[in-house]
Amino acid sequence: MGTQGAGEPRYRWLFGDQLGPHFLDDHQGEVVMIESKAVFKRRRFHRAKAHLMLSAMRHRAAELGDRVRYVRADTYREGLERAVGDAPVSVCHPTSHAALRLVTGSQQVTVEPPRGFLVPPADFAAWAGGTDRREQGHLRLEDFYRTVRRRHDLLMDGDQPAGGRWNWDADNRQPPPSAANLPVPGPYLPREDDIDAEVRRDLDRWETDGEVTFVGHDAPRTFPASRREALRALTRFVDKRLATFGRWEDAMLAEDWAMSHSLLSAPLNLGLLDPAECTERAEAAYRAGQVPLNSAEGFIRQIAGWREYVWHLYWLFGKNYRHSNTLRHRRPLPDWFLDLDADAVQARCLSTVLAQVRDRGWVHHIPRLMILGNYALQRGWHPAEVTDWFHRNFVDGYDWVMLPNVIGMSQYADGGRMTTKPYVCGGAYIDKMSDLCHGCAYRPDQRVGDRGCPYAAGYWWFLDRHRSQLQHNARLAQPLRGLDRLTDLNEVVQQERHRADRAP
Repeated sequence: MGTQGAGEPRYRWLFGDQLGPHFLDDHQGEVVMIESKAVFKRRRFHRAKAHLMLSAMRHRAAELGDRVRYVRADTYREGLERAVGDAPVSVCHPTSHAALRLVTGSQQVTVEPPRGFLVPPADFAAWAGGTDRREQGHLRLEDFYRTVRRRHDLLMDGDQPAGGRWNWDADNRQPPPSAANLPVPGPYLPREDDIDAEVRRDLDRWETDGEVTFVGHDAPRTFPASRREALRALTRFVDKRLATFGRWEDAMLAEDWAMSHSLLSAPLNLGLLDPAECTERAEAAYRAGQVPLNSAEGFIRQIAGWREYVWHLYWLFGKNYRHSNTLRHRRPLPDWFLDLDADAVQARCLSTVLAQVRDRGWVHHIPRLMILGNYALQRGWHPAEVTDWFHRNFVDGYDWVMLPNVIGMSQYADGGRMTTKPYVCGGAYIDKMSDLCHGCAYRPDQRVGDRGCPYAAGYWWFLDRHRSQLQHNARLAQPLRGLDRLTDLNEVVQQERHRADRAP
């Protein structure tokens, strides 16, 4: 890594996802922030994501006032040169392989340990290598999560988990009620200000000048762009919404895009919130009798379990993990999907979710996994392209977030290093966990014909294509045996091959 001159570097470089106070709590000097236009030129981002990223950076710069040197440049290297010349700077460990290469390739940059996570890299390395867990099948979330709970005294009663159970998932898988919306107060929604207006003007100009292109809608900003807004969002979630989070954590309603979810992934991944303060607030609400244990545990599992797990696996698996493609899926993403053209889709579940991505750049984890990712997996779309699509289109999507989540979990492209089976399902699961099948052109219990559900048929098409690769997976033994009982399997396969790239 870069070398450090005498004493602490005068400048601390903040990347756009390092915006909370915990990235400066050991630094008393000046701050450098660089707004690189090249980030948006290289890829076609969702416009709402670009807006949130720039708004958050500019809000942080406004908070820092004269302390910050804020540079708008084409590249990070150009921006750093304009900001400080060759003066030494420090930076907290970046969140991507590319950014780490950038800072470690410069002798003027000192890289500090990562922040914004609960578990230090050394602790995870010790856990991962402690009992041959690096071997396939041993790096499992549940084991890691329990270790984090113990070490951080999260929802623990002495040396035992609160309520006598580590895992309350069985209580957190209820279908939605028969109503258009959950009986829950809405999420915190910020008010746009002059900074947002400036960002929107800049994005308009960049598009008009042909410098960048975006996809999706830039509606009024939905997610926090400042520390103050993030704390308000956390408070509203814990006080008004956390109590019902658990039971409907996996449910979907067409008219209720937020359900009881926290919507805190975006401010967490921008660094506006620290995970410790989120888990502590949730546990305090449970201890005070304000929320049930299953809701508190479900939320804490998302942050102290899954988020930490994904972060550390990103670094453990390394930069070549993005090329994983065990199932050898090669189909390119079709234009209707790339353009977020929800109106081209008849399948109500996919059309609804695609429209929500188009309008806000966000849906919760079940639509991501069981509607979007499931469809891509069934159709054999290239996992690297699917990963890039999620990265570009989700406001909380970063390289470290999407590589393990998509390559490992959603697309099973690593062959099981991260999960024990592919997350693939037919129409019956979607029908059970949502109202999205109501009024659809297709029937979730039909595989073939004009009303044959693309998910119901696609499920069996996927299993048929990969029978030889999956036949030793014990968790798939029963559905694989079911293939031999399908009298219409050949018809299903031919039908799905024919419509593989058409909008369903």
